[in-house]
Amino acid sequence: MQKLLLIIALILFSVGARSQILISVLFGDKLNTDGIEFGLEGGFNYSNINGFENDAGLAKFNLGYYFDIRMKNSLYFHIGLQCLFNMGMSKLSDKDIEFLDATKLEYPGKYSQNIFVFYLPMLAQYRFKNYTYVEAGPQLGWMYSSYVQFKSDYNDRDVIIKDYNNSLTNWFDGGIAVGAGYKLLKGEGWSIGARYYQGFTNVFKDVSGSRSNSIYLICKIPIGAAKKNEKGQTN
Repeated sequence: MQKLLLIIALILFSVGARSQILISVLFGDKLNTDGIEFGLEGGFNYSNINGFENDAGLAKFNLGYYFDIRMKNSLYFHIGLQCLFNMGMSKLSDKDIEFLDATKLEYPGKYSQNIFVFYLPMLAQYRFKNYTYVEAGPQLGWMYSSYVQFKSDYNDRDVIIKDYNNSLTNWFDGGIAVGAGYKLLKGEGWSIGARYYQGFTNVFKDVSGSRSNSIYLICKIPIGAAKKNEKGQTN
Protein backbone atom coordinates (compact mmCIF):
# COMPACT_ATOMS: atom_id res chain seq x y z
CA MET A 1 0.00 0.00 0.00
CA GLN A 2 2.84 2.42 0.85
CA LYS A 3 4.50 1.64 -2.49
CA LEU A 4 1.25 2.39 -4.35
CA LEU A 5 0.75 5.69 -2.52
CA LEU A 6 4.31 6.83 -3.25
CA ILE A 7 4.00 5.92 -6.95
CA ILE A 8 0.72 7.87 -7.18
CA ALA A 9 2.33 10.89 -5.47
CA LEU A 10 5.31 10.87 -7.81
CA ILE A 11 3.08 10.45 -10.87
CA LEU A 12 0.99 13.44 -9.79
CA PHE A 13 4.18 15.48 -9.57
CA SER A 14 5.68 14.13 -12.79
CA VAL A 15 2.87 13.83 -15.36
CA GLY A 16 3.36 16.50 -17.94
CA ALA A 17 6.65 17.58 -16.40
CA ARG A 18 7.83 19.49 -19.46
CA SER A 19 4.49 21.31 -19.71
CA GLN A 20 4.63 22.14 -16.01
CA ILE A 21 8.05 23.73 -16.43
CA LEU A 22 6.73 25.90 -19.27
CA ILE A 23 3.67 26.89 -17.23
CA SER A 24 5.96 27.66 -14.30
CA VAL A 25 7.95 30.11 -16.40
CA LEU A 26 4.77 31.85 -17.59
CA PHE A 27 3.02 32.08 -14.22
CA GLY A 28 5.84 31.87 -11.69
CA ASP A 29 5.23 35.37 -10.36
CA LYS A 30 1.82 34.18 -9.08
CA LEU A 31 3.55 31.53 -6.96
CA ASN A 32 6.08 33.82 -5.24
CA THR A 33 5.08 35.44 -1.95
CA ASP A 34 6.94 36.89 1.04
CA GLY A 35 7.15 33.38 2.53
CA ILE A 36 7.60 31.29 -0.63
CA GLU A 37 10.20 31.38 -3.37
CA PHE A 38 9.39 29.43 -6.53
CA GLY A 39 11.60 28.86 -9.55
CA LEU A 40 13.55 26.61 -11.87
CA GLU A 41 16.48 24.52 -10.71
CA GLY A 42 18.95 23.02 -13.14
CA GLY A 43 22.57 22.32 -13.75
CA PHE A 44 25.15 19.60 -14.17
CA ASN A 45 25.35 16.29 -12.33
CA TYR A 46 27.96 13.54 -12.19
CA SER A 47 26.64 10.19 -10.95
CA ASN A 48 27.83 6.65 -10.43
CA ILE A 49 26.55 3.33 -9.08
CA ASN A 50 28.57 1.08 -6.78
CA GLY A 51 29.06 -2.64 -7.34
CA PHE A 52 30.29 -2.65 -10.96
CA GLU A 53 33.63 -2.67 -12.80
CA ASN A 54 32.97 0.52 -14.79
CA ASP A 55 35.78 3.08 -14.93
CA ALA A 56 33.77 6.33 -14.80
CA GLY A 57 30.54 7.96 -13.78
CA LEU A 58 27.91 9.52 -16.01
CA ALA A 59 27.88 13.28 -16.64
CA LYS A 60 24.53 14.83 -17.60
CA PHE A 61 22.45 18.00 -17.34
CA ASN A 62 19.25 18.16 -15.29
CA LEU A 63 16.25 20.45 -14.94
CA GLY A 64 13.36 20.81 -12.52
CA TYR A 65 11.57 23.29 -10.30
CA TYR A 66 11.48 24.05 -6.58
CA PHE A 67 9.76 25.79 -3.68
CA ASP A 68 11.70 27.39 -0.81
CA ILE A 69 9.17 27.84 1.99
CA ARG A 70 10.08 30.02 4.97
CA MET A 71 9.45 28.13 8.21
CA LYS A 72 10.91 30.52 10.80
CA ASN A 73 13.35 33.41 10.48
CA SER A 74 16.32 32.01 8.46
CA LEU A 75 15.05 28.42 8.34
CA TYR A 76 13.43 27.25 5.08
CA PHE A 77 11.95 24.03 3.72
CA HIS A 78 13.21 23.23 0.21
CA ILE A 79 11.07 20.87 -1.85
CA GLY A 80 11.38 20.32 -5.57
CA LEU A 81 10.96 17.94 -8.46
CA GLN A 82 13.85 17.07 -10.72
CA CYS A 83 11.89 16.25 -13.85
CA LEU A 84 14.60 15.84 -16.48
CA PHE A 85 17.27 13.83 -14.70
CA ASN A 86 19.22 10.68 -15.44
CA MET A 87 21.90 8.88 -13.50
CA GLY A 88 24.12 5.93 -14.26
CA MET A 89 27.68 5.00 -15.16
CA SER A 90 29.92 5.00 -18.22
CA LYS A 91 32.90 3.05 -19.62
CA LEU A 92 31.27 -0.29 -18.82
CA SER A 93 33.43 -3.42 -18.73
CA ASP A 94 32.57 -6.57 -20.71
CA LYS A 95 31.31 -8.14 -17.48
CA ASP A 96 29.10 -5.10 -16.79
CA ILE A 97 27.67 -5.21 -20.32
CA GLU A 98 26.85 -8.91 -19.98
CA PHE A 99 25.13 -8.49 -16.63
CA LEU A 100 23.18 -5.45 -17.81
CA ASP A 101 21.66 -7.57 -20.60
CA ALA A 102 23.19 -5.56 -23.46
CA THR A 103 24.73 -6.78 -26.70
CA LYS A 104 28.48 -6.49 -27.09
CA LEU A 105 29.06 -5.21 -30.64
CA GLU A 106 32.09 -5.93 -32.79
CA TYR A 107 33.00 -2.38 -33.78
CA PRO A 108 34.45 0.16 -31.31
CA GLY A 109 32.34 2.49 -29.21
CA LYS A 110 31.38 3.54 -25.68
CA TYR A 111 28.82 1.82 -23.43
CA SER A 112 26.97 3.60 -20.63
CA GLN A 113 24.12 2.69 -18.29
CA ASN A 114 21.40 5.37 -18.19
CA ILE A 115 18.53 5.47 -15.69
CA PHE A 116 15.86 8.17 -15.85
CA VAL A 117 14.60 9.23 -12.44
CA PHE A 118 12.07 11.64 -10.96
CA TYR A 119 13.76 12.90 -7.79
CA LEU A 120 11.94 14.64 -4.95
CA PRO A 121 14.36 16.41 -2.56
CA MET A 122 12.90 17.50 0.79
CA LEU A 123 15.59 19.52 2.54
CA ALA A 124 15.87 21.74 5.58
CA GLN A 125 17.71 24.89 4.48
CA TYR A 126 19.35 27.53 6.68
CA ARG A 127 20.26 30.94 5.21
CA PHE A 128 23.01 33.06 6.75
CA LYS A 129 23.21 36.85 6.76
CA ASN A 130 26.07 36.79 4.22
CA TYR A 131 23.63 35.20 1.66
CA THR A 132 25.14 31.72 1.87
CA TYR A 133 23.01 28.72 2.82
CA VAL A 134 23.36 25.08 3.83
CA GLU A 135 20.79 22.33 3.35
CA ALA A 136 20.28 18.67 4.19
CA GLY A 137 17.52 16.09 4.17
CA PRO A 138 16.00 13.04 2.46
CA GLN A 139 15.63 12.62 -1.29
CA LEU A 140 13.24 10.11 -2.90
CA GLY A 141 13.28 8.87 -6.47
CA TRP A 142 11.15 6.88 -8.90
CA MET A 143 13.28 5.12 -11.54
CA TYR A 144 11.05 4.73 -14.59
CA SER A 145 13.34 3.94 -17.54
CA SER A 146 16.69 2.15 -17.82
CA TYR A 147 18.93 1.20 -20.73
CA VAL A 148 22.50 0.56 -21.83
CA GLN A 149 23.51 2.98 -24.59
CA PHE A 150 26.15 2.19 -27.18
CA LYS A 151 27.54 5.26 -28.96
CA SER A 152 30.05 5.29 -31.82
CA ASP A 153 31.17 7.33 -34.83
CA TYR A 154 32.42 4.23 -36.64
CA ASN A 155 33.27 4.75 -40.34
CA ASP A 156 32.25 8.43 -40.14
CA ARG A 157 28.71 7.45 -39.15
CA ASP A 158 27.12 8.29 -35.80
CA VAL A 159 25.58 5.19 -34.24
CA ILE A 160 23.44 5.12 -31.07
CA ILE A 161 21.88 1.85 -29.91
CA LYS A 162 19.83 1.41 -26.72
CA ASP A 163 19.25 -1.94 -24.99
CA TYR A 164 16.49 -1.44 -22.42
CA ASN A 165 16.84 -3.32 -19.13
CA ASN A 166 14.01 -1.98 -16.95
CA SER A 167 13.45 -5.45 -15.47
CA LEU A 168 16.87 -5.36 -13.78
CA THR A 169 16.31 -2.17 -11.78
CA ASN A 170 14.23 -1.47 -8.70
CA TRP A 171 11.52 1.17 -9.01
CA PHE A 172 12.53 3.16 -5.90
CA ASP A 173 15.69 5.04 -4.93
CA GLY A 174 16.07 6.87 -1.65
CA GLY A 175 18.85 8.51 0.31
CA ILE A 176 20.24 11.70 1.84
CA ALA A 177 21.26 14.95 0.14
CA VAL A 178 23.46 17.70 1.59
CA GLY A 179 24.47 20.96 -0.04
CA ALA A 180 25.52 24.58 0.20
CA GLY A 181 25.22 27.66 -1.97
CA TYR A 182 25.14 31.42 -2.35
CA LYS A 183 22.27 33.75 -3.30
CA LEU A 184 23.29 36.54 -5.66
CA LEU A 185 22.13 40.18 -5.65
CA LYS A 186 22.08 40.43 -1.86
CA GLY A 187 19.84 37.43 -1.49
CA GLU A 188 17.25 38.50 -4.07
CA GLY A 189 18.62 36.90 -7.27
CA TRP A 190 19.79 33.61 -8.65
CA SER A 191 21.45 31.00 -6.44
CA ILE A 192 24.50 28.93 -7.27
CA GLY A 193 25.60 25.95 -5.26
CA ALA A 194 26.55 22.30 -5.01
CA ARG A 195 24.79 19.26 -3.60
CA TYR A 196 25.83 15.68 -2.88
CA TYR A 197 23.39 12.77 -2.88
CA GLN A 198 24.05 9.32 -1.44
CA GLY A 199 21.49 6.60 -2.09
CA PHE A 200 20.76 3.99 0.59
CA THR A 201 18.81 1.51 -1.55
CA ASN A 202 19.93 -0.93 -4.25
CA VAL A 203 19.47 0.37 -7.79
CA PHE A 204 19.69 -3.12 -9.30
CA LYS A 205 17.64 -6.01 -7.93
CA ASP A 206 20.39 -8.64 -8.05
CA VAL A 207 23.39 -6.50 -7.09
CA SER A 208 23.81 -5.98 -3.36
CA GLY A 209 25.39 -2.62 -2.59
CA SER A 210 24.45 -1.11 -5.97
CA ARG A 211 23.81 2.30 -4.46
CA SER A 212 23.82 5.50 -6.44
CA ASN A 213 25.65 8.70 -5.65
CA SER A 214 25.65 12.06 -7.42
CA ILE A 215 27.41 15.40 -7.29
CA TYR A 216 25.31 18.36 -8.52
CA LEU A 217 26.36 21.82 -9.61
CA ILE A 218 23.15 23.81 -9.24
CA CYS A 219 21.71 27.07 -10.52
CA LYS A 220 18.38 28.17 -9.03
CA ILE A 221 16.39 30.82 -10.89
CA PRO A 222 13.45 32.43 -9.06
CA ILE A 223 10.53 33.01 -11.45
CA GLY A 224 8.73 36.30 -10.98
CA ALA A 225 10.67 37.25 -7.85
CA ALA A 226 11.73 40.58 -9.35
CA LYS A 227 8.13 41.50 -10.06
CA LYS A 228 7.23 40.55 -6.52
CA ASN A 229 9.97 42.79 -5.10
CA GLU A 230 8.96 45.73 -7.30
CA LYS A 231 5.38 45.46 -6.09
CA GLY A 232 6.61 45.36 -2.52
CA GLN A 233 8.63 48.54 -3.01
CA THR A 234 5.81 50.52 -4.54
CA ASN A 235 3.36 49.79 -1.77
